[in-house]
Amino acid sequence: MSADASQADTTAAPDLAARPLLEISDLTVRPGGVIVVSRLSMTVTRGSVHALVWTNGAGKTSVLSAILGLVPFTGRILAHWQGRGRIAYVPQHFHVDQTLPVTVSDFLALSRQQRPVCLGIAESTRARIARLLDHVGLNGFEQRPLAVLSGGELRRVLIANALDPLPELLILDEPAGGLDERAAKWLEETLVKLKGEMTVLMVSHDAEQVRRIADGVTTIAGSAG
Repeated sequence: MSADASQADTTAAPDLAARPLLEISDLTVRPGGVIVVSRLSMTVTRGSVHALVWTNGAGKTSVLSAILGLVPFTGRILAHWQGRGRIAYVPQHFHVDQTLPVTVSDFLALSRQQRPVCLGIAESTRARIARLLDHVGLNGFEQRPLAVLSGGELRRVLIANALDPLPELLILDEPAGGLDERAAKWLEETLVKLKGEMTVLMVSHDAEQVRRIADGVTTIAGSAG
């Protein structure tokens, strides 16, 4: 079967709790006509942490893009959603325009209030943002411009944004990249704590991290990026 990512199959059934969240079969992605992943099959158990371990590039971005519905593919992606099917994605790299005076509060408020951020942030939203930043160890960062954050600080902001509201599927691309030891430990503890309430699919080259927190592992070798 072939399908566009935007047409990836979803199902609803009474026994969803007993079914995996994702079933991927014969997935082939060929951006620009070049095959970067061929006939990938994997199952992601609901409420688990599942790691994708890549070698030699192996087209990780293309596979994540197919799951997110951003690129065409052949094969099948079945998502057995229980709720609204909210997916949160934290990329490995996130470009911040250095010319835009966007603060951490501005960024986190964008999806948390209906009023445009340029007209001010509601007090209830400010309180919610303060709780989020406290959760990721960034107390007092509300007025910091995104452009001046370190790579690890920016990643913590992105993770805080992804976890509120809690998604049904959280996709993390190299989640520990740029994090110091304390922040990396916090992230691992958080994923383990929340994995019964959501499903995590993460790409990682950190074998020790995978060993510590992953319930399932798919290893893929390849030569494309």
